[in-house]
Amino acid sequence: MFFVEVILPLSLVKPLTYRVSEAEFHFIKKGMRVAVPIKSKIYTALVLDIHENAPTLYEAKEIHQILDEKPIATETQIKHWLWVANYYMCGIGDVYRGAFPSGLLLESETIISHKVDVVVNENELSDDEFLVYEALQQQSSLKVQEIISILNKKNILPVLQKLMEKDIIVLEEEVKENYKPKLVRYVKLHSKYESDNGLSELLEVLKSANKQKEIVMAYFQISASEKKPITVKKLTEVSNSTSTIVKTLIEKEIFEEYYLQHDRVSFDGKASEKQLQLSDAQETAFNEIKKNLTEKEVCLLHGVTSSGKTEIYIKLIEEYLEIGKQVLYLLPEIALTTQLVSRLRNHFGDKVAVFHSKYSNNERVEVWKQTLEDSDKAQIVIGARSALFLPFNNLGLLIVDEEHEQTFKQTDPAPRYHARDSAIVLANFHNAKVLLGSATPSIETYFNTQIEKFGLVTITERYNNVRMPEVVLVDLKDKHFRKRMTGHFSDLLIEEIAEALSLGEQVILFQNRRGYSPIIECMTCGHVPHCQQCDVSLTFHKNKNQLRCHYCGYSIAKPTHCHSCSSIDLTTKGFGTEQIEQELISLFPKAKTGRMDQDTTRGKFGFEKIIDTFKNREIDILVGTQMLAKGLDFDNVSLVGIMNADNMLHHPDFRAFERSFQMMTQVAGRAGRSEKQGKVVIQTYNPNHNTIQQVTTHNYVGMYKEQLYDRQIYKYPPYFRIIKLTLKHKDFEKLKEGSMWLYQVLSQNLNMPVLGPEEPAISRIRNEYIRTILIKIPQNLHLGNTKKTIQKMLNSFEAVAQYRAIKVIVNVDFY
Repeated sequence: MFFVEVILPLSLVKPLTYRVSEAEFHFIKKGMRVAVPIKSKIYTALVLDIHENAPTLYEAKEIHQILDEKPIATETQIKHWLWVANYYMCGIGDVYRGAFPSGLLLESETIISHKVDVVVNENELSDDEFLVYEALQQQSSLKVQEIISILNKKNILPVLQKLMEKDIIVLEEEVKENYKPKLVRYVKLHSKYESDNGLSELLEVLKSANKQKEIVMAYFQISASEKKPITVKKLTEVSNSTSTIVKTLIEKEIFEEYYLQHDRVSFDGKASEKQLQLSDAQETAFNEIKKNLTEKEVCLLHGVTSSGKTEIYIKLIEEYLEIGKQVLYLLPEIALTTQLVSRLRNHFGDKVAVFHSKYSNNERVEVWKQTLEDSDKAQIVIGARSALFLPFNNLGLLIVDEEHEQTFKQTDPAPRYHARDSAIVLANFHNAKVLLGSATPSIETYFNTQIEKFGLVTITERYNNVRMPEVVLVDLKDKHFRKRMTGHFSDLLIEEIAEALSLGEQVILFQNRRGYSPIIECMTCGHVPHCQQCDVSLTFHKNKNQLRCHYCGYSIAKPTHCHSCSSIDLTTKGFGTEQIEQELISLFPKAKTGRMDQDTTRGKFGFEKIIDTFKNREIDILVGTQMLAKGLDFDNVSLVGIMNADNMLHHPDFRAFERSFQMMTQVAGRAGRSEKQGKVVIQTYNPNHNTIQQVTTHNYVGMYKEQLYDRQIYKYPPYFRIIKLTLKHKDFEKLKEGSMWLYQVLSQNLNMPVLGPEEPAISRIRNEYIRTILIKIPQNLHLGNTKKTIQKMLNSFEAVAQYRAIKVIVNVDFY
């Protein structure tokens, strides 16, 4: 009897055992995929181990078929997954499901549909493929189960795989959006008229053609006032004429037209030949990093915003590519990959692959295969946190940029891993090195450098000696008192914006809330519309004229009268990005405004569209949420405004001050990245708050010391590790009872602080009530053993019949 151990893409704690024949036993290797039956469904499972020991608790079923000819996951990779499952206390199946692109995880419930406008050569299809293709002509989509009955055989996954490779069918899970390369038409004056007496010659030529003369005059007006290229669109707008007249001028050789294309993923250019020149500060840092990495596994590069960390990364990547190693470059936000990819591709050519969740199935499967084969196209992989799970063979260096970002921590679904910490472990398995980079490192990381666990390299000056932005505080209490506010803008901020616009510079405004306003209140009885399924007020979105819940997506039309007392006196309280955008339009009607938040960046290229238009200077003022705070690089931004610094500070979270400092410093760092010193205006109700003062003086170390002191007193990381248990159930009483039971068992058996069971600020989401329990584990206790104890208690909690329905979510290092 021969058996394989497999992991399924389900939340199972342990692998399952299936039976195989002798021939299969000799063919199968660890890391191959097999299709296996479980409860009348078929799943794609991954082979962990091959052996000859029958399972004792159940009868092993046979596998359906083998899906790969050679392993598709590496042993190191699987070892890393097991570590993630163990450390973050989740099923190995969760990790497998999260790691694999869904294109490689066919299961019997997947819906298959025909790809539109694809020309199919029917003679090239095998009989089975043709039957599926024909069935899809009659019906818009089919389930895997239905295809099994059409072909009358169980073994259909290879057929579907072939049809997917031929690009004839698509899996329903993906949403595609067409984003064509954007070519913008520009014009410039023909070279023969560029001399001093060129203008008079021109006017002579255009004596009789008045319309054409107007356009030329408009051209000179614009070019005198703005020092940037002139688009045809702008020219026709200013001169109130049509593009046909511009065309005539181009034919007469008075204007020349040219196109500029803006970045996209496909890249077929060459790597640049020219060497990167590092400044002295960068060169020193670069050498220190190399020295640190010879002695330690991990090094932190703490460089102020715009100090040119990316160039140092590129230099370091060059060294690792020369010795034939793969490099993984992790970024916190998909929005950032766009900017960085174009920079790296201009330098390294087509050695750069990109992997994140906005890519389609086929694109992700391609990158997976390229990484596995160590192909030239994937020597450098850039991605968000999921790129950590790719099958690297030969990893030499991991770069985690903006390592303090909370988006590196996955919240839902499991595995709830932290990409930075998991990257350090992955590097350890590969004997690779890790470089963490940030202008505002997280307190845990900085603490690790202070106890000499990590190396530390600091850059204190910006690239090219550009000065740090000047930070101005505006006291909102005072401004309101003196009636110097227009909407949410203080007189100072309005003046600064006007000045920046008059100089043709761009402005970024930061407000960490989307929508128009978070609360609509009845002035008669004080009623506030809440979500039916969650414990939160509904946010008003003006452009759709509806109230929406940001937790479950529930929405209703904007009410005309109060639902409680029918009064029509309703008012909005608080403000979001949408409201700021509306106010800007009335304050600066001539400026073009744009908004960047979750509502405007849906779809595969949502980010690129906004970043491109801002970079091409088609938007003058960009309003946005925290997406703006991540290392984006715009060279024409001279002013950054933070609309209200307080709503971050008063968050009920032990990291509120640290996060606020990071967020404000990062947003401030977007200002004045070229010659001119930038300016940051922070509007706040408490300008004397320590954290805000530390931002003003760019004092990271001061913030670090102050926060560390608090953390030690109140038993928080880095002195204590925290495990957060979240319990959810629809029945309030049962949840209350169950969470109390679990709390008592935990506090009796663990000699460490256990806090709870606490009702969080939002205590009901999607009709489920929520309670949380925090377990604080001191540094000196063995983490693994404590987790085992906790797991035992969770198992006994599940064994109590009346509590079995309560969902328990374990989140290790939830911060």
